[in-house]
Amino acid sequence: MRKEYLKIDQINGPLVTLKGVDDVAYGEVVRIEDTSSGDLKTGKVIKLDGDEATVQVFQSTSGLSGQDSVTTFTGDAFEIFESPAVLGRIFNGIGEPVDGGAEIYSDKKYNINGAPINPLSRRYPRNFIQTGISSIDVLMTLIRGQKLPIFSGNGLSHNQLAAQIVKQAQITGEDEDFAIVFCAIGAKHDDEAFFRKAFEDAGVMDHVVMFINHADDPVAERNTAPRCALTTAEYLAFEEGKNVLVVMSDMTSYGEALREISSARDEVPSRKGYPGYLYSDLASLYERAGMIKDHKGSITFLPILTMPNDDITHPIPDLTGFITEGQIVLNRDLELQNVYPPIDILPSLSRLMKDGIGEGYTREDHQDLANQLFSSYSKVIDVRDLAQIMGEDDLNETDKLYLEFGREFEKQFISQDYDEDRSIIESLDLGWKLLDILPETELDRLSPQLIEKYLPSKRHADK
Repeated sequence: MRKEYLKIDQINGPLVTLKGVDDVAYGEVVRIEDTSSGDLKTGKVIKLDGDEATVQVFQSTSGLSGQDSVTTFTGDAFEIFESPAVLGRIFNGIGEPVDGGAEIYSDKKYNINGAPINPLSRRYPRNFIQTGISSIDVLMTLIRGQKLPIFSGNGLSHNQLAAQIVKQAQITGEDEDFAIVFCAIGAKHDDEAFFRKAFEDAGVMDHVVMFINHADDPVAERNTAPRCALTTAEYLAFEEGKNVLVVMSDMTSYGEALREISSARDEVPSRKGYPGYLYSDLASLYERAGMIKDHKGSITFLPILTMPNDDITHPIPDLTGFITEGQIVLNRDLELQNVYPPIDILPSLSRLMKDGIGEGYTREDHQDLANQLFSSYSKVIDVRDLAQIMGEDDLNETDKLYLEFGREFEKQFISQDYDEDRSIIESLDLGWKLLDILPETELDRLSPQLIEKYLPSKRHADK
């Protein structure tokens, strides 16, 4: 029989402190009953100091009385039930159904804290995931089991990009059992409505599990929502054998919640007020993605981060870049030019790309073509800077061709419709078509054999 405590000594935002406790464990689930209103609140122990326990409450503590409450330490870790019935359902940030459906009951119950995948148990990611988006498929290829964050800014079209990837993603050449876990962290209600409508319109809602923490929900719930989502993803991937795509938006809200709770705990702040353990905390989430040897399923992770003031050196994107395998960076200038998706290809990369493309995966010319497109577009940026100084009319003919290539590259290759789903072959051929704008002498990243085989002007000449 667990002890009941009839007094809360301190209430500080989402945190409550009880003194004189014993036989309490870190991470233990706590039930708090407000005897004056009859409300029941849930929390977990996040700090132990002698006989003093600090509890993080997942509901609002507004109106909670320290004298009129009964606190019970359950002795259990925070766990959620899992079963195939979670597909098509919507839950809040602590795993409770909010779609009007029944509770999930099962003989399988999992601790939401999980654990990073053991490096020795990992299977190396190699399968190419076709998103139907040319700039991603050709230049920063997504690989099954990869962690590839989207670095964005407030007001940019990251939600549309994530939704398009979800509805179009496929592993070419495979009959796959696919599932999507979407987690909204500190989301506006219209953002949640957008994703829900996007999933319904794409006809994938019965393969989606949604965890929703709204911006007006208690801040403590934001720390739990991604862990509930990843626990469900692990169950679907490694118990049910599904290929799971996890989309989380917005990891910056998660970090800010972590900072707020750290401040309430009087911890010593680090960069920009974030706790010193921000790196390890983010890693505890990101490293739960991947593939495991002798298991059929996989978890591919697409976290979305909105960078404050578009600052890529902000602690959250900065630390994320050290943990994940690349990034997709969105550019505000491209957005203002009505380019969608506004992907800034030069700072974007996929570190696993080289092992999932080429002959047998995509096409033999993929890597060399990507290198040439990167190189040529980088030269475009230099020529544009030069043109601002001396004027476009005074540029030499080659530089003028680079400017034309840059305009067409952004207009045709980077930009595409929200509903446009291009195959990898279509995207590769489009890249070659645009390179035909440049003199052949500028194609220094391509072998003569590839140029002869794939450059349109060469193919047409041979015919």
